[in-house]
Amino acid sequence: MSTSEKHTIILDDFIPYRLAILAKAVGTSLSKTYESQFGITNQQWRTLFSIARKANCSASYVVTHAALDKVQVSRALTGLIDIGLVVRKYDSLDRRNSVLNLTVEGWKTYREIALKAEKFEKKLLESLNQEETQILNIIVSKLMIRTEELEILAKKQN
Repeated sequence: MSTSEKHTIILDDFIPYRLAILAKAVGTSLSKTYESQFGITNQQWRTLFSIARKANCSASYVVTHAALDKVQVSRALTGLIDIGLVVRKYDSLDRRNSVLNLTVEGWKTYREIALKAEKFEKKLLESLNQEETQILNIIVSKLMIRTEELEILAKKQN
């Protein structure tokens, strides 16, 4: 056995890999509940939900809260604006700054998708009992906090 073979990570036991695969699978499965009916992508629904969370927000806010990069948010916004779900108003003093809001149709679509998302979550969690669901929420929260701490630490080291 070579040295590199001795140090090979077994991906099926590697938590970051398993979480990435799970997130992708859940996102893909969830997207099937709204994509055909509403014609929006995974990035677009995440953008839509971020804007619903905070009126008069910026694209930078969406980047942070939807866990998307700037290009993904830009494309998602373009699509949502084109189909009339989001309106963008530019700052009169600095056109680089804009304010995003849902339109009336955007709020209607948000509510319909939110209902479908809640049903999906309920079905997803049916395999867990109440205690396991609570433990999962605690673990996910702790891992999110720790990931943020590690990201800050990595930035300081660079």
